[in-house]
Amino acid sequence: MSDPTKPGDERFFPRTGPHRLADIAALVGAAAAEPDRLFHGVAPLASAGPEDVSFLDNRRYAVLLAGTKAGAVILHPDFAAEVPPGTAAIVTPEPYVGWAKISALFHPPVRPEGGIHPTAIIDPRAEIGTGVEIGAHAVIGAGASIGQGSIIGPLTVIGAGVVIGPASRIHAQVTISHAIIGAGVTIYPGARIGQDGFGFAITKTGFVPVPQLGRVVIGNGVEIGANTTIDRGSAQDTVIGDGVHIDNLVQIGHNVNIGRASVIVAQAGVSGSTMIGSQVMIAAQAGLAGHLTVGDKARVGAQSGVMTDVPAGQEYLGAPAQPAKAFFREVVTLRKLATAGRKLVNRNPDKASDP
Repeated sequence: MSDPTKPGDERFFPRTGPHRLADIAALVGAAAAEPDRLFHGVAPLASAGPEDVSFLDNRRYAVLLAGTKAGAVILHPDFAAEVPPGTAAIVTPEPYVGWAKISALFHPPVRPEGGIHPTAIIDPRAEIGTGVEIGAHAVIGAGASIGQGSIIGPLTVIGAGVVIGPASRIHAQVTISHAIIGAGVTIYPGARIGQDGFGFAITKTGFVPVPQLGRVVIGNGVEIGANTTIDRGSAQDTVIGDGVHIDNLVQIGHNVNIGRASVIVAQAGVSGSTMIGSQVMIAAQAGLAGHLTVGDKARVGAQSGVMTDVPAGQEYLGAPAQPAKAFFREVVTLRKLATAGRKLVNRNPDKASDP
């Protein structure tokens, strides 16, 4: 039975090992003082034991290092001298990256078992690569192509003509239409990709739908969170670049173009035809108006309402969003005015009650 104080419950997460310290340290380019010492798993500093690898990345938790019982700790060179006796130091300038790589060694991603569930419905014109796993009640449409080694979860619907690259994982109850998807893509449960964009012409008598004739084109190594929706383009494609990570409950409108390695956090919404550069970070619940440009490496704060272009490398906050320095100046000014007002009322309490 798995230890409930440690990550990686074996009922849910496959485990490998034990692994030699030399092999573990080699993943982050570190040296190992005891290369043949064996480790069986990973765990936080507070609960790790002598056979576990732990990590320290945040200085706030440095106080836990002295008391840890972990057999090895991944940490920055600044903390190497503070490792307690009996604990091996795996020293790297990027401890969190090291934790990601070493955790994946002990708990690798789920691999397809291959095979098609007897209740799946697959059009005879679909192309299914070798080693593909297709779950119960999944539907694969005519002309769809599923790359080798991919996993299609139960109750998922892959529409006609959709292309999914190799080694991708499409979780349960996803619907995909009008989409070309790259290799190594992960799409989490309930996501909706390729449906009509929100496009219509307004007349005196009502709305006239505008045909949405574009596609959704998703690059390699993309992750799309649960219940996220990505509309297909109208007259051009909606494009999600390589390595983009989109959190749960995000809305991406038609014709949006997101550059490589950008991140969009939960409940954010991007309106149609907005161009987002590479390595952009958009925080939770931010809203972007349509037809905007967000430059490379820009940052948009949580709950911001973006109504104008955001220059490359800039940080914008607030609603309406503005450069971070201007936003904080306004916050400080308002705080000073409020403080001054309270002091005035305290000095003249009778005037505060005047009509």
